[in-house]
Amino acid sequence: MLSSDAGKRVSQVLIAASDASLSQHVVGLLADSGHVVEAASDTAGFLALLENPATDVVFVQVDAEDPNGLELVLRARRASTVTSIVAITAEGSVDSVVEAVKRGAGHCLPRPVNASALALVLRQACEKAQATRHASALARCERSGAQGEFGRIVASHPLMQQLLAKAHQAAQSRATVLIQGETGTGKELIAAAIHQNSKRSSGPFVRLNCAALSESLLESELFGHERGAFTGAVSRRKGRFEQAHHGTLFLDEVSEIPLSVQVKLLRFLQEREFERVGGDEPLQVDVRVVAATNRDLKSMLEKQTFREDLYYRLNVVRLEVPPLRARPSDVPLLANHFLHRYAAENEKKIDGLTNEARQALAAYPWPGNVRELQNIIEQAVVLAGSASVGVDDLAIAGELRESEPVRLMIPGVTLAELERFAIQRTLDAVGGSPSKAAVILGISRRTIQYRMREWGIGSREKLEDEECEADAEPN
Repeated sequence: MLSSDAGKRVSQVLIAASDASLSQHVVGLLADSGHVVEAASDTAGFLALLENPATDVVFVQVDAEDPNGLELVLRARRASTVTSIVAITAEGSVDSVVEAVKRGAGHCLPRPVNASALALVLRQACEKAQATRHASALARCERSGAQGEFGRIVASHPLMQQLLAKAHQAAQSRATVLIQGETGTGKELIAAAIHQNSKRSSGPFVRLNCAALSESLLESELFGHERGAFTGAVSRRKGRFEQAHHGTLFLDEVSEIPLSVQVKLLRFLQEREFERVGGDEPLQVDVRVVAATNRDLKSMLEKQTFREDLYYRLNVVRLEVPPLRARPSDVPLLANHFLHRYAAENEKKIDGLTNEARQALAAYPWPGNVRELQNIIEQAVVLAGSASVGVDDLAIAGELRESEPVRLMIPGVTLAELERFAIQRTLDAVGGSPSKAAVILGISRRTIQYRMREWGIGSREKLEDEECEADAEPN
């Protein structure tokens, strides 16, 4: 039986195989796991089933026993550019694999088909189909000028889909939202999307970078000041809270607010009123606060550099934005999005990225996250001397050549080695969290914890803390 995680990602699966036993075997594995599966025994039936727009993955038998398979692969690709195609091939049939890929297959599955290999290929094929669908929908929105819910956020990875679903729920409420994540992950974009999808969307969205101002200037910017409140205050000035009346105030780098100003911010969140600097008249405004930080506020509580009561007032709904290295399937989507944008802005004809450039983008760890990727693509578009952006056009090319390449030769490694590589690299990307790694890999948290103990990676305390947190979560 396949994992239930894979089942959640597939709405419709189609299989075409002349070998009845093969078809029944694959259909049985898929159906037992909750997938909607249809099988075609002839070309006419296959083409009719292809018309279903909900089909995510198509399995086609391609080997010497079924010479019509290659033609079906071609027909499937012509019928849909979104559907993922998996060629089921006999062991050692290299020529069939090469030809199937040329005709549009994106994945290959060797016979005899076992459940674990099928689950892996199915998950990859489904993720690719979802990514393609998202890119197509984004292109349609851009062509029509439409702005759907969170439509400006380019993401297809499961971690981001979960985050955006939670953000959409939060947008419908009045609750204060705290967005945490590394620099460059797109926290402000998510804050803006929350405002745009809330009942306050007709009101102002006001931004303030709390790290860019001194203590006195920050207090004045937030709450405003009266005439004569300090040297240079020649007239009364409204602060950001008043400017954001009936809208949303986004406090970026909220961790940098000095303790004296934190007290006044806490008062507003508790009582919904404040005074301007130099004034004594209480003012009330209708403002929703969305805050963001790239720092660990809990550690700041221990150091007493951030007020605990303010933390809990801000942390009504917490959104954790994953770093780009933890959602690798979003890299090609974002790269294509930025490439088309900057090609249009610079009036350059750029067809796309070369295969080598795509591989380089996939191999890079992106310490600067989406902002770094955006800058890399913009520079590449500006400097590209041909219709395609190549690996040498990317500013990361030199760093990749200097780093030790990861080589996984298939065939040449065991499934156990592949499993360890996948789990360890994913844990590295999500800061060692088994729960987050489990979401990405589509396996249970306990499986990862068992492997971590087996391989001796991760501290015992961290594993026990993770188990306690997971057990405390409602089912």
